[in-house]
Parts: sequence; C-alpha cells; structure tokens
Amino acid sequence: MDKRIVRRVIPAADGLMNGLRPVLQRIYLARGVRSYEELDYSLTRLLPYRELGGMTQAVEVLAGALEHAERIVVVGDFDADGATGCALAVRGLRALGAADVHYVVPNRFEHGYGLTPEIVAITLPCRPRVLVTVDNGISSIDGVSAARRAGVRVVITDHHLPGSALPEADAIVNPNRPGDLFPSKVLCGVGVMFYVLTALRAHLRASNWFAGKGIPEPNLASFLDLVALGTVADVVPLDHNNRILVAQGLARIRAGRCVPGIRALVSVAGRDLGRLSARDLGFAVAPRLNAAGRLADMSLGIECLLAEDERTAKELGARLDGLNRERRDIEAKMHEEAIGSLASLGSLEINETAYGVCLFHEDWHQGVVGIVAGRIRERINRPVIAFALASGDEIKGSARSIAGVHVRDALDAVAAAHPGLISKFGGHAMAAGMVLRRADLAAFARAFDVEVEGRMSPETLRDVVYTDGELGASDLGLEMAEALQQAGPWGQGFPEPLFDGEFDLQAPRVVSDRHLKFVLRPDQSTHSVAGIAFNALEAGWSLEARRVRLVYRLAINEYQGSRSPQLIVEHLVPSS
Repeated sequence: MDKRIVRRVIPAADGLMNGLRPVLQRIYLARGVRSYEELDYSLTRLLPYRELGGMTQAVEVLAGALEHAERIVVVGDFDADGATGCALAVRGLRALGAADVHYVVPNRFEHGYGLTPEIVAITLPCRPRVLVTVDNGISSIDGVSAARRAGVRVVITDHHLPGSALPEADAIVNPNRPGDLFPSKVLCGVGVMFYVLTALRAHLRASNWFAGKGIPEPNLASFLDLVALGTVADVVPLDHNNRILVAQGLARIRAGRCVPGIRALVSVAGRDLGRLSARDLGFAVAPRLNAAGRLADMSLGIECLLAEDERTAKELGARLDGLNRERRDIEAKMHEEAIGSLASLGSLEINETAYGVCLFHEDWHQGVVGIVAGRIRERINRPVIAFALASGDEIKGSARSIAGVHVRDALDAVAAAHPGLISKFGGHAMAAGMVLRRADLAAFARAFDVEVEGRMSPETLRDVVYTDGELGASDLGLEMAEALQQAGPWGQGFPEPLFDGEFDLQAPRVVSDRHLKFVLRPDQSTHSVAGIAFNALEAGWSLEARRVRLVYRLAINEYQGSRSPQLIVEHLVPSS
C-alpha cells in the first residue's frame, strides 16, 4: 500500500527548549515535550505510589503474609510483560524478606489467560495463603471466587481494561480501574508490580521490619532492568513516567548491573550490552523471551530471568534463542498463507468496503497468530484478527489495530450487540485476544467489520507516515546518530525519529537474499552515506529509479570494531 509522507507539526516553543541542538529541539517539540523537566529521567521524577488506588489494601495483605511467613504464590502471564513482572515479584518479595515465595504461569495451550479456576486448583496442593497476580486478574471473577472459597487471599496487580464487573479480590491495584486517580494510565504489568513493591518497602521501613529482622533494606531500583524490558516489550506508550522507568533500567543494563538472564538474552541476540537501546529490547531481547510463551511454556523464560548464575542463564538463553528461531520459521509460513487468504478474499489491495479483517487457517499456531495479525495490519492499514484452532469447537483470535480504532472497545461493542457471539475477550487499544466458536466465525467477521467501519474516519484510512523533516548533509554523520540514540528512550507514543529527503541512489545490491544495500547522496551534495532497506525484496521494492525520496532512521553501523553512520530506509518513493 502506498504511504503518504507527512512531516510532523512543530509547535512554537517560546524558548523553553533553547540550548538543545535544533534537530533535537524540533523532535522533542513534535512529541509534546515543552520543557527540560520533561526530559529529566531521574527517579525523583517518578509519580508517587500513593496516587495508585488499592495500594493500602495490597500492602496490608502482603505485609501480613511477610510477618507471618505465609506462602505467597505469584500468578504470571505468558508474555514478556507477565514474565518480567513475575520475576520481579519473586525477586522483590524475597528481597523484602518474604520467606516462602513461589510462582505459577498458565500454559497458553492448556489453561488460557489469567487467574482461572484451573490455575487456582493447580496452586492449592502447595497450600498458598496469598495469590498475587501480575499482568492479569482484572477479569478473573471466577478464579478469584475459587481462591476465596479455598481460603486464599488474592491481590490483583494488572493494567488491562476492566469489564463491567470487578472480581472480589482482597486488593486490586490497576491504574485503569474505574475511579483510579493515578495520572498515568499506561503502566504495564511489571510497572504496576514495581509500584506495589515500592509501597510495601515504605510500609516495612516505617514498621522497623528490616532492622527487626536483621536484613538489609533492598534498593528496588536494582530491579529496573526487568521493568525496562517488560515495559518496552508490552509496547505501552512511553509517557514521561514510563520513559523514566525505561531510561533507568537501560542505564543499569548498559553498566552490566542486570540479572544474568537479561545478559544472556542480549548475548544470544548479538547485541552490545554497553550500547543497548530500547529498540534492541523490543526487537531483539523481547522476542526471545516471548518465544517461550508462544511455543512452549513461559516458565522457561521466567527461570531464565530468575537464574542467579551465568552458566544457568546462558543455557536457558540458548534454549530461548532456539525457540525464537523456530518461531520465525512458523511465522514465515503463516505469513505466506495469510497473504494467500487476503488474495482469496479480494483484500490483498484493500478497498473501501473492507475495514476489519479476520483471517483463519486450521494449521495456524496459537502462539504466533498475534505476530501474523500485526504484519498483515502493517500491510493493509486495517485492524486485523488472526485465528487459530483452540480446543473442541473453539478458536482463539489475536487482534492488532491501527491508530484511531480502539480494538478492545470494538470487541466490547460487538459482544453487546451480539450476545453470546464472543465467548471471552480482553486487551488494549491496539491489541486484544478473544475466544469464539468456530461456527460463529463468519458472523463475527461481519459484525467486526461493521463495527470497525463505524469507528473509522477518512483520516484513519489514510496510511500516513509521519516524519521529523529533513536532515542536512552535515547532520548525516556519526555525531548526530549518537546524539539521536542517546536522546531516547524511544518507543510507542514517543516514536524514534524518522526523517525524509531526496537522494541519488547508487550501487544497489542484494544481501541475505532479501535486503538491499546502497550508497546514498543527499540532494545537491557531494557527501554520501550508506543505506540499507531490510526485507525490501519481500515488499516488492523497485530500484529502477536512481532519484528517490526516502523515509529513514539515522543509525550506527558497527562492523569489525568500526562505527559509521547508516540510513535505515523504511520507505522509498521514486522522485517525480
């Protein structure tokens, strides 16, 4: 699909950002930054835990469990946010003096999502006194009831949007709970758990717990490596609060002060620990951690993050890397089949009558449908749901949406208009999951398409690429590339800078059978710079034109100990 390239609007600054490089100033202004305070990523700038609702009750339950040496079982989730949150909860509670902490994580293929009655039953033989959910639980009405009937207290820590009813837990900490006054609604699961541990430590400090037990008071900031990884992996918007968490975690990782499991995952991903970026976390580290939950059991990923020695972490990291390679092979086959399905639907080149797209194949893998939905979404600029067989007559779908269409709300509207059509669902604005009967897929697809159409505006339908304008030839160097890298963390809601401009394209060549490398010369300049377009052949790019308009990122290419600037080309349009 053709892209429309639009330069971001740069509002007037009234001198508030003076002193910055002009390029950085316009980048920050275009992202809503108005003062240097919004670029202060020190921990003192974090929003206070006291503003997060339900904290008093959660601390009361957890402090009581610590004081009476009661068994605590953490219930995690099978994605990277849930895995990092589970590892943080276990490590953090133990550091605070909890004598008996265990965890359980649902298997995607056997148990489904969240604190279900089946998961509660699995925990009961080890006689827990408290269950703590991480990155799940806000919709676990039946599971919480089952735990309470068994005499087990439940603390829910979650960030997902709640339904019309809340579970009757002993405590619920969720910034998206109705009426919650916490200013940031975009904390992810591991972020919520970090806040709970912070509040619990303050309570224990005030009650003289650490001195009385003769244990050191832990520095919870040492766990921010896990928080940074989970926050980036969950693709939550990087508002100022989340940028603090990510920036602080990245600083610790780069300094080598991270858990052995993260160090192992960075190593198998072929990244430099000392120069790690948020992009590396999202595109290199997180997929390897997520591979465990997608293809096997996320316990493998959690054990990697809990490993205390380098040898164990490396062994587990290697296994996760192997699963990720297997995941890529499965994904490639499914993506090819999805393209074929689009063609058979007449939607390969999407038209004005197709809005929400549903795809299903009997052989598709449950753990990979979300990735395929995301790739097709990028291709056609429409909300996409990819379905796979679950069990019996049920199918599971994973949705990926576009800006302007809140997919979880769209599913809620479909469920309200067609009672019983969706068995269960949940999620966010940009991603969601659901279960329905296979026989109802056609009816659901029609209802989803109609609902999405009603939520789309002409502006939503335009496939727009926003850029930060043009870089002069003198800025296409290593110094500016390093400045841009250090100016992050970049991510969802605070996008990495993209630039556009016209270039002469020279010496194109294919590498690794699907990528294109070339030499680029800016307009009216003798200066040249290397460029690469990943997966360009798969996208059907033509290089017949030698004068092109590019949308690109300015990055650093590191090869055999040398570093040089390189343009990572995202889009290419022949110049007229």
